[in-house]
Amino acid sequence: MTEHGGTACGTAVAPAVATRSRGEGTRSARPVRLADPGVLRRQAPAPAPGAWRLTGRPALYLLASLIVALLAASAAPTPLYAIYQARWGFTPITTTVVFGVYAVAVLASLLTLGKLSDHVGRRPVLLGALAVQAASLIVFATAGGVPELLIARVVQGLATGAALGAIGAGLLDVDRERGTFANSVAPGMGTGSGVLLSALAVRYLPAPTHLIYLALVGVIVVQAAGVALMRETVTPNPGAIASLQPEIRLPRTLRGPVLTAVPVLFAVWSLAGLYGALGPALVHTLTGSADVVLGGLSLFVLTLTAVLAIIVLRGADARAVMLTGILALITGVAVTMLALSLKSTSLFFTGTAISGAGFGSGFQGGIRTVVPRAAAHQRAGVLSLLYIVSYLGLGVPAVAAGFLIVHGLGLTDTALYYGGAVILLAMFALPGVLGTRVRATAIN
Repeated sequence: MTEHGGTACGTAVAPAVATRSRGEGTRSARPVRLADPGVLRRQAPAPAPGAWRLTGRPALYLLASLIVALLAASAAPTPLYAIYQARWGFTPITTTVVFGVYAVAVLASLLTLGKLSDHVGRRPVLLGALAVQAASLIVFATAGGVPELLIARVVQGLATGAALGAIGAGLLDVDRERGTFANSVAPGMGTGSGVLLSALAVRYLPAPTHLIYLALVGVIVVQAAGVALMRETVTPNPGAIASLQPEIRLPRTLRGPVLTAVPVLFAVWSLAGLYGALGPALVHTLTGSADVVLGGLSLFVLTLTAVLAIIVLRGADARAVMLTGILALITGVAVTMLALSLKSTSLFFTGTAISGAGFGSGFQGGIRTVVPRAAAHQRAGVLSLLYIVSYLGLGVPAVAAGFLIVHGLGLTDTALYYGGAVILLAMFALPGVLGTRVRATAIN
């Protein structure tokens, strides 16, 4: 990733982080002056002699795998909703509410716990979040009705929100360049793999509503052991309790980039919310097939092309990446809306693939416009803010769609209105991107 003027984006910021030798995952322990005047911090001290700690690329891969596992766990219920609905007899609005409460819980956790790792360290927050995530999966595996499903989603959302800020900041602590890339690509990999593996479990394995969650618990236990061995990347500092107070504060140097990125992030995650909550139902309407693998393919295709777009565009300017995302999103959603009107399955998946490219490049462009410019002590908070915007887009429109389906519009018409709203939002973001000169990272 090449940088210009000492930053990943267009305008210069105050001296930020300590320099790092090429190929190394840790920085110098000497004091570093950060973007806020008067703030002086040290990196976490080196471990005691003889104490082995996970550092460098292995730590980077572990942290990225945490995002994959957490987002896979959040997507795993999607192919199971049809089973739950047949078993417990609820309506589509219940599906979207179950989906939406997860997003609300993530938001609440980001607002309160998003900056905690900047004060107590990355490892303690991650270990606590993984323990709570495992507990939520056990609730899923033993659920006997909608109340337990709602409880599991809330607990899962709280754990995910607590972890995301710490993971994202930890990735940048270890390697600023590769960490930025991992922050962009890992969510799509997690969501896509989670929904596909869950659908395959429904098709081929016994007791899928139990087995998929217990398998994820096993993965998280292994990852927690890795986190316990990981070297801490920040030194604990006072203010942990104060950081729990919900607060949205942007460093002055980041306000412009964040305002440019916010509409794009909201638009692309709104689309992800539609596919996460209603994708299988839309495929069933188009094909008449109740095959859960086929239904899960809609979200899988969306996330697959999102990941491919991130990889292909990793060397491009962030402004160009966001423009690509907006144009692909508008085109893809328009094709998908046409497919729903014509009842064409092949056209639906074509539109989904194009929309996925818009999702991936829009999300990557937003992250790369903002995150590399944040100083070390700002990273968890800034990432939490971006995730707050993303999860607002993920949850709120999806719940609204559930109400519209039940109260008169029906599934197809609701999806058409939803798609139209996503297009308008993407068009609203276009002037901000065109009017902002953003020099961003080209990740090697």
